[in-house]
Amino acid sequence: MIRLLLVDDEELVRAGLRMILTSADDITVVAEAADGRAALDAVAAHHPDVVLMDIRMPGVDGLTALTELRRAGNSVKVVVLTTFDLDDHVHHALCAGASGFLLKDVPPRDLITAVRTVAAGSAMLAPTVTKRLIAAFAERHPARAREARHRLAVLTDRERAVVRLVARGLPNAEIGRDLAMSEATVKAHVSRALAKLGMTNRVQAAILAHDAGLDA
Repeated sequence: MIRLLLVDDEELVRAGLRMILTSADDITVVAEAADGRAALDAVAAHHPDVVLMDIRMPGVDGLTALTELRRAGNSVKVVVLTTFDLDDHVHHALCAGASGFLLKDVPPRDLITAVRTVAAGSAMLAPTVTKRLIAAFAERHPARAREARHRLAVLTDRERAVVRLVARGLPNAEIGRDLAMSEATVKAHVSRALAKLGMTNRVQAAILAHDAGLDA
């Protein structure tokens, strides 16, 4: 069973999410929280596999809670809930180690699939949404592109090629076909690239590639 923590300041939203998610036979909601501080306490008490967390909440918001979790060394998988106009916050959340994000109007089936995907260890990167958010952010922060290109300089040409396709939202199998390498080799390149960049998941690498313009 996937143990899930729901974090949103609106009780009605939490009720709706719980109803959708518990309709799946492999997901159980172990706790709910109405703000970031309560979420931190719930993570410590219930040890969920996945946290589905809103960003905008009174008191301690979702971004602050995520940052505190990572600062404390907690690697629980966190998916942030957002609306499209919160692009700066989403960018910061993903850079802080979130496994991805969902828009609040996500279809029920996609919500369940997303939780399963993150629980299985994969990061979420929806090209139709994520790329637009990050591109808009990068346009307003040109200095970030220079910093990103400098950071990517530690990668080999092959690792950069793999990261470029990760940034386009391609799964390992498609990357392997594009670069004529096995899926296992792709996974190895991704792992080495993440280690060199000091990152924990593919979403962070994709953001860096987007910032550097590597995905063009």
